[in-house]
Amino acid sequence: MQARSAVFDLYGDHLAGHGYWAPISAVITLTRTCGIQPPATRTAVSRMVAQGWLQPRTIDGLRGYAATPVARERLRRAHQRIYAAGGDPWDGRWHVVVVDAPKDRSLRDRLSANLGYLGYGRLAQSTWVSPHRSTELAETLQDADVTWTDFHGPSQEDPVALVRQVWDLQELSEAYGAFLAGIPDLEVASALAPEDAYPVRTDLVHRWRKFMFTDPGLPREVLPAGWPGQSARERFLEVADELQPAARMFVTAVLAETRDQAPATRGGPDD
Repeated sequence: MQARSAVFDLYGDHLAGHGYWAPISAVITLTRTCGIQPPATRTAVSRMVAQGWLQPRTIDGLRGYAATPVARERLRRAHQRIYAAGGDPWDGRWHVVVVDAPKDRSLRDRLSANLGYLGYGRLAQSTWVSPHRSTELAETLQDADVTWTDFHGPSQEDPVALVRQVWDLQELSEAYGAFLAGIPDLEVASALAPEDAYPVRTDLVHRWRKFMFTDPGLPREVLPAGWPGQSARERFLEVADELQPAARMFVTAVLAETRDQAPATRGGPDD
């Protein structure tokens, strides 16, 4: 797990009830339990400030960082996707997007990653398809400063063949299998102390969140028999729900302890 991911997971999974704000010392303490060293966390926070995801904010004399409005909206949307019980019904049509991609390679790569995150797969050089229209598509393409057009339509070929052309279902299926093999036993999860439940749950959510970039939420009609995606989702939700109370308890305790020790822990990410 990278430091940036650990910080994002902390803000998105635990800090909504705290105004999406935490002292930097608390962020460092919590990410350290996930194996992230303090210098890496400080660097990640500084970069997230520069990128517009976090902003410095002092509360009761204690300096910390809050998620920006843009980050809060992104975190809320991601949270909904992570903990959704299943995919939306499919009407048999595909959402097709034709994009005039940037000439700069790094911008093209970023755009491709963002479209993949929204559930789109590349059908041709400039053409992307998804079984559902993303509500974030227009904003994402506007931010990328590209011209584009889109439409809905049925597949002119076997939809199963189209899916196999666009997405590597074998690789995705194997990834789900590996994920299922690594999920802790429910009884073990329920017995973890708060300080242990937090890193275990963070790792679980982090590994599940990766599927948001690789699984477009394909409808059952185009998936192979015995597809492991839904069973993986159900297992994830079960174990994550079991770990949540203890993990939240640990986060709340760290935040409270940080406030109690405020004079000794104030400072920015570069202190």
